[in-house]
Amino acid sequence: MRMLVMGAGLQGSACAYDLLQNSEIEQVVLADMRTDSLPPFLDRYRNDPRLRLVRVDARNEEQVRGVLEGVTSCMNALPYYFNLDITRLAVEAGAHYCDLGGNTAIVFDQMKFDDVARKKNISVVPDCGLAPGMVNILSAAGIAELDEPESVRIRVGGLPQDPQPPLNYQIVYSLHGVLDYYTTDSWVLRDGEPMEVDALTEIEPVEFPDPVGTLEAFHTAGGLSTMPWTYKDRLRNMEYKTLRYPGHADAMRVIRELGLLSLEPVEVSGGSVVPRDVFIACAEPRLRRPESRDLVALRVEAEGRKDGRPHRVVFDLIDYYDEKTGITAMERATGFSLSITGQMQAGGHIEPGVRTPDLAVPAAKYIGELRRRHIDIRQRDA
Repeated sequence: MRMLVMGAGLQGSACAYDLLQNSEIEQVVLADMRTDSLPPFLDRYRNDPRLRLVRVDARNEEQVRGVLEGVTSCMNALPYYFNLDITRLAVEAGAHYCDLGGNTAIVFDQMKFDDVARKKNISVVPDCGLAPGMVNILSAAGIAELDEPESVRIRVGGLPQDPQPPLNYQIVYSLHGVLDYYTTDSWVLRDGEPMEVDALTEIEPVEFPDPVGTLEAFHTAGGLSTMPWTYKDRLRNMEYKTLRYPGHADAMRVIRELGLLSLEPVEVSGGSVVPRDVFIACAEPRLRRPESRDLVALRVEAEGRKDGRPHRVVFDLIDYYDEKTGITAMERATGFSLSITGQMQAGGHIEPGVRTPDLAVPAAKYIGELRRRHIDIRQRDA
């Protein structure tokens, strides 16, 4: 069994590392424009014959076709704008495919490959990271336990264990992606209808056990992906909110309202600059603290009726930076999730066709695979 990981960034490297822990996998191919700067937890495998590093330009279809030859599953950890083309090429090659998502419109386009994927007996699963991804699978699991499901609330965030002002935040994945989520409307389901709400709004406190304590939750884009449309005939309400330390959303809303996150160029001293580029250039060095440890906090709540009574199913997770391997909590929750999905596809646990993880991934096995990696999802009923 040969597995292909497209993208040698943090999440792709974590995905490749997790694949290498499975002795049944003969080879892991890690493909990117650059593979000369791997994180320490993966660099130790550089001379391992089971890890093959290949320089590939994802914009070059012939190079991508070449690296897809003979692989069982392709796990795509590249930026979302590559997802549709890599999906098409993987389906043409007859390889299972999954990715980290990041753009709901692209997911709807990926669904158009359903017929050909079924004919080739392969599965395509977009949105296989943390959010979207893990939270969608847990949402479906909660809904399945209710006789009459009514609502789902998702709260999740990647956070520093030691928050520092002014934003009490550190970069745990692309800052470009974070700012997209802060400046794009969030799709929710309200009274049975999909609708958009402004990002960074409807702030509410969420309590976690010490040492995490009180966090704030607010709307951001992307976390639900296609679920408002999938469940609009079964639920009245569904929403996704990002978790941060208190005060973060207000600070970011001020920054946004001042125009500093805009993608529209402005004239400065006779030249043209993009405000967001300037903000990232100034903020990223101050928010990237590689020595700082991170955590992931998650809560998914499904409410409705069971056995004729009101019932609530709650999934909780607090996961921390792994001191033994040096793999961050965000890499574990996102990169490992991608790896698990790709391995489940290769193992025949996911049916052929194109489906999102809430519809495709068996929750019990997925949660069990997370637990084997010491990512412990706790379920409680109320």
